[in-house]
Amino acid sequence: MLVKKLSVSTGIFWVEVPKANVFMLCGCPADAVKHLKKRGLIETIDKKIDKKIVSYESGPNCILLSEVLMQNGSFSNLIEFPAMQMLYLQGMGIPNHPNNTGIRPMIIGTDEQIEAQMKYFYRGNYGLINKEEYAAAGITGETAEQMMRIKLNFAFGKINPTDAILDKRVIEESENNDEIETENKKTEIRNGVFIERKDFNVYEISYQDESVEVNLNLGAEDRYEAPYQLGYHYLNREYFAVVHSGEGDGWDINRPCMASILIFQGKIYLVDAGPNILTSLNYLGISVNEIEGIFHTHAHDDHFAGLTTLIRTDRRFKYYATPLVRSAITKKLCALMSIAENNFSNFFDIHDLNFDEWNDVDGLEVMPLYSPHPVETNLFYFRAKWNDTYKTYGHLADVVSFDVFKKMTEREEGDDLKVSKEWYEKITQNYLIPTNLKKIDIGGGMIHGQAEDYRKDDSKKIVLAHTHKPLTFKEREIGSSAAFGMIDTLIPASHDYLFDFASKYLQFYFPSAPQHEVNYLLNHSVRHFNAGTILFKKGQNSEYVYLLITGSVEFIDSQRGNQHVLPAGSLIGFYSGYLGGKALETYRAASNITVIQIPLQSYHDFVERNDLYSELKRVEKNILFLENTWLFGEVVSFPILTRIAKAMTQTKGQEVELSQKYILYIIEEGSVTIKRNGTRVETLQKGDFFGANEILTAENWEENAGQYSITLSKDASLFAIAADLIQEIPVVYWKVIETYEKRFRRV
Repeated sequence: MLVKKLSVSTGIFWVEVPKANVFMLCGCPADAVKHLKKRGLIETIDKKIDKKIVSYESGPNCILLSEVLMQNGSFSNLIEFPAMQMLYLQGMGIPNHPNNTGIRPMIIGTDEQIEAQMKYFYRGNYGLINKEEYAAAGITGETAEQMMRIKLNFAFGKINPTDAILDKRVIEESENNDEIETENKKTEIRNGVFIERKDFNVYEISYQDESVEVNLNLGAEDRYEAPYQLGYHYLNREYFAVVHSGEGDGWDINRPCMASILIFQGKIYLVDAGPNILTSLNYLGISVNEIEGIFHTHAHDDHFAGLTTLIRTDRRFKYYATPLVRSAITKKLCALMSIAENNFSNFFDIHDLNFDEWNDVDGLEVMPLYSPHPVETNLFYFRAKWNDTYKTYGHLADVVSFDVFKKMTEREEGDDLKVSKEWYEKITQNYLIPTNLKKIDIGGGMIHGQAEDYRKDDSKKIVLAHTHKPLTFKEREIGSSAAFGMIDTLIPASHDYLFDFASKYLQFYFPSAPQHEVNYLLNHSVRHFNAGTILFKKGQNSEYVYLLITGSVEFIDSQRGNQHVLPAGSLIGFYSGYLGGKALETYRAASNITVIQIPLQSYHDFVERNDLYSELKRVEKNILFLENTWLFGEVVSFPILTRIAKAMTQTKGQEVELSQKYILYIIEEGSVTIKRNGTRVETLQKGDFFGANEILTAENWEENAGQYSITLSKDASLFAIAADLIQEIPVVYWKVIETYEKRFRRV
């Protein structure tokens, strides 16, 4: 067998042609390297050179990209860690390394995806690249000078263009469509191995007289998988606590990357957003809508790749970092998504923090401090006042080892890379600030910390993290390990914050109901259900209406192929409550959940006493329709659906122009065919959408818009929604971008 193909995980394949030295990772979502390691496709090699054993890893030497950046809400193309594995763990980018044979890591794909990945990798490698970009982030003078010197030390004295680090192959595309057939074009990868595009996101890889086919499209029910299994948890909403949600690094196949979750006055804050963060949150019983905000340390993928998950909410959540770090994050995310940098604020509610001082965040005090790293990094200290003292937590990701940092100060005078000794003293002292709890990066090597530097740290408890290796005896003398989901409570709660959240949700739903009536609903039983529990099945009459306080519930209709997720704050079974209707889907706990369980009769009485029936009935049909669409059926809460349901209007039998910029159309009945220059692009069915073209990100859309037209079937019925409402809901806005990205490149 000359050409071998393996299925690694959902959306990830391995193709190897050993005789031609081609080892290809096909599909590159988050944690692709960890999946390769789990399948044994990356191994450690020991090679004897001049009587010395050199250890390095095997693995891929090229990456086949998806034609679209996003599938089913997640990034399809994230080359940073696979490319870093090739360059540094395999040794392809290390001078004089036995595996440095002159072959560079190769990126294979469409021109536009390669360009986006090269720009994203560049920003992930270097962050900000000159003093002008520092000045734009508010950093000037000697501070900017020292930061640039530190950056160049990590970069071995020079910032290189990505083309000097990575090789690329642009796949030549045919002009195939429904009416025209032309010969597909083959692109040579190397040494007689060819790749040919057969269909959208479908490729044939051939060598001599053998070939394999790789389909990178995800099915409607497919999701990229996490490489690890974690246990389900319930989290108490404490006054001030730290939940350990990740202690590994980008190579750890068993644990999430270093991260923490802060609970302050019952609210949930993330510290960093690594790969597969939705999986971690689900195991912890947290829906994304429960997140108040994120504190972000830096732009490396093991702390950054989960940002798309955090966009998947029905509101912009708060984003906390220094302007320096935010600038680097913005440039990387927008390069990856091929969007303008000012779009960052469409997804996040930006709250800039000042370096070296305590910033007030709704009562929680936060101090960011600069940390030397290849990209702009701020570590965080958090504190909350209790009685006559403060309780403090330090989150130190990523830090540099004292030895590596000190060598930067020991260069000869006049060396452009020499770093001030005063900076060394200040930063190392900042690392050693005593706290009640401190989590430290001990990843080692040239860009991470080491435990020995903290042997004399006076913090009451130190957690060692950011490593894929077991702790050594010496490290275990210095700090603790932490299991996923473990909680350190710094200030316990004596108040039930869940009651406050439930009251707030109900006031959103029933703004005209007096508080004593809301309290009537709140006084019913609080129940906990384990992940996987069915609340009620399709076709049944529910005995209860459930107010979901924490966690997520999925509702499923296998017949129609529907699977959507309801976030915390959702009212489940509301239509049964006031209409007595049977459940249209099966409702199942996607995580451990907490609900208020309201008997059906109690809910009926509440609706009747407060004269709510007519108001609820008026929008019921529209809400149920929206809930069963892919666009609105996931993590969009009841108040948002109600607002959309009231604003949407129905149109029947009318011709609608695709160029109508400010209206999004959803098909209620019938079908709509989209054509380009008279050739069918796609036929849309019930629940699909089109229009609102100012949201489109397809390249050259404005100048090419005249090439597109639509035709409605005779029985077509549409709902029209103003585009500005869509842009206010990040998860919906994101899905529109994802769909149009596919639709207008599927030609």
